[in-house]
This record gives sequence, structure tokens and C-alpha cells, in this order.
Amino acid sequence: MRKYILILLISILFCTTKGLSQSPGTNGELAGWVKQNALSPSDYLVDRFQDYDILFLAEDHAIQNNLEFVASLIPALYEAGVFTLGMEFGALEAQQRLDSLITAEAYDEQVAREIMFRYNVGWAYEEYMDIYRAAWAFNQSLSEGERPFRVLNISYEYHWSKLEGVQSPENMSRVFHKGTPDAFRAKLIEQELISKVEKGLFLVGSVHGFTRYKMPSLNVIKDNFVEYEDQYLGNRLYRKYPDKVFSVLLHYPFGNRLNHSPSMVTPANGRLEEIMSLNQNQPAGFNLINTPIGKLPDNSYYSMGYPGFTLDQLFDGYIFLAPVKDQVGCTIDEHWFDRHTWDEVKPNIPDPYWKPELHNLDEYMELIRDYANLQKRYAPVLGESVF
Repeated sequence: MRKYILILLISILFCTTKGLSQSPGTNGELAGWVKQNALSPSDYLVDRFQDYDILFLAEDHAIQNNLEFVASLIPALYEAGVFTLGMEFGALEAQQRLDSLITAEAYDEQVAREIMFRYNVGWAYEEYMDIYRAAWAFNQSLSEGERPFRVLNISYEYHWSKLEGVQSPENMSRVFHKGTPDAFRAKLIEQELISKVEKGLFLVGSVHGFTRYKMPSLNVIKDNFVEYEDQYLGNRLYRKYPDKVFSVLLHYPFGNRLNHSPSMVTPANGRLEEIMSLNQNQPAGFNLINTPIGKLPDNSYYSMGYPGFTLDQLFDGYIFLAPVKDQVGCTIDEHWFDRHTWDEVKPNIPDPYWKPELHNLDEYMELIRDYANLQKRYAPVLGESVF
């Protein structure tokens, strides 16, 4: 009898110890880990280029903090031998004009505005165009004959004016006449960088930066009611070049998978912000893979179909610049529509099926402003339920 009791006690102790070893730790312990192991956001990204050629920097759009950070990176990237910053927000058809803009003797903000407008008639956010200005200013500091830094547009001009009626394969093939955007982007990155054994940082919307992670969505036909999407830009390149590609997420709130309020949650069920607050919200960059922070459980929308989901399943690395409450929306370009009419703009509004019916430029500008209003957009995580 004693033998069986002893075996039972050893089993309980083993299971308890095993569970503790898998726990990422208390908030205080994890804050200590961040303080000891994290780098500054700039140093972290540059350091990653020692092991990888293609880095995806995944963002939630129109956050001023993120874009100012990206603009500030250019000198450090160049010093590390990274001469290209790719952006989702630009059409390849305007690339020659963009190359000329950021190597010209004088900077022309109207040209910058026209380049961005050509890709998206509603992308009136100054900080994206400020990245052009930062590249131009850096190139001004180079000596004659030195290689200029380049901003690469990785999208193309979509034909939204050809969308007729409901979404269908036929309709969408007319809009995306050069193929699905992420297939186009992947091929372009292969041609412009990977085939030339060059390095590049790519600023993209969060889903386009997925590499290992497959985006879930509800499908009641599937046995587990979930299907998984793996055709985003990062997915495509990671499959072909797993040793060259690395994904980093810029901090932002996630959608809530659970069917109750709030509709958004901060990463790791709010714990990540709690941990960073113990370090006075000091900006930091750190790996998620093989780290205790990466093992933080997360029950956001991204966890759907992934039992026991943790942050390291979503991205490879993480950059924290500020808590959500201190993030600021982009500045609106007040001259965005100065040279355009509603009749020109209306047929070219992207994703019209996501938007309310619009009747004039003033209504459209109000929608553009509304998107940059982070207090409104992130309201579900700025209440007492989270902070």
C-alpha cells in the first residue's frame, strides 16, 4: 500500500512540476526577463538582419507612433546593409516617380501626395508620406556615388472602378487585374531582393506579415468549424524561404474571439501591457519564439481553432513602442483632395463594400478621419474593463 501511495505522490509532484515549468512566469518575472533580454526597437530590428534577409514589420494601420518609428529606422538600416524599405501602400506603376522623388535635390510634397493617391484615393495619412521625406533627407546626407536608400512600392494600381455589383471571382479579377495582391507582392520581392541576395524591411498590414501562422475563419462545413488561410504575403515567402523570412508584430489590440464585451482585447489577454507597465512602458523589441513572453496564452480572435494558443504561434518577434492608451492616430493631409473632384474619386474608392454609402468628398474625408481616431477605434480596450 505504501508503495502505491509513494508512486501516486511522485506522479502528482511530477505533473505539478511539469505544469510549472511550462508556465511563462508571473508578470514581475516576465518584466524582469524583458528588462534583461529585450533590445531597443531599432537595435532589435537591425539585429534580426544578421540572421534573416526579409523582415515583415506588421502593423495595424494609421498609428502615428509606428510610422514615426519606421521613418527613424532608415539610417540604422542603411548602416546594416539594408538599402530597401518596402511598403504595402504604393503602386509599382509609380515606382520610377518615387525613386526620383527621394533622390531629387528638393523634396516635393505634392509629388509624394500624388504617388500615394495613385495607390489609394483615401490614404490621406501624412505619416506614410513622411517616410518618403525621411528617405529623401537621408539620401541628401550621402556622398556622390553612394548607393541611395530606396522605398519600394510592393502593390499595384487596382481597378476599383471596374467593380460591378456583388463580389464574385469575375468581378474581383477585374479589380485585381494583375492577380491577387499578395501573390503579386511575393513575386515582386523575389525579383527585387531575394534573387539578388539583398535584404529588405517590409511594412505591411498585420495579416500580410503572417509566416508560420494560418489565419482562421468560421466554416460550418468543416468538422471543427474552422478553416485556415495560408496565402498571405508572408505565408507565401516563408514556405519557399523559411530560413530567410522573419515576422515582427507592432503592438496593437486584437479582436476578441469570445462572443461578449469587449469586442477587442490587448495581446495575451491584457497581460503583455501589464508586464510592460512594470518597466514604465519602456519601448522594447524581443523574440517571441523560444521565450517566456512568447508562451503567454492569448484568447483573441487569432486563437480560434488553436487550442492552447500562445503569442509565439502568431509572430516570430514583437515590438512594443507604447501602450494602446498612448498610441496616436495619423495626421490627416488637409490638402489631399485639393486637385480632385468627387466624380474622379468616387469610382476609385477601395473596398466599397466595407463602407457606407458616400455622397461627396466631405463625407469621404470624415470617414478617413474616423479611421485615424484611435480613441474611437480602440474604445473597447480603453475602458475600465481592460485598464
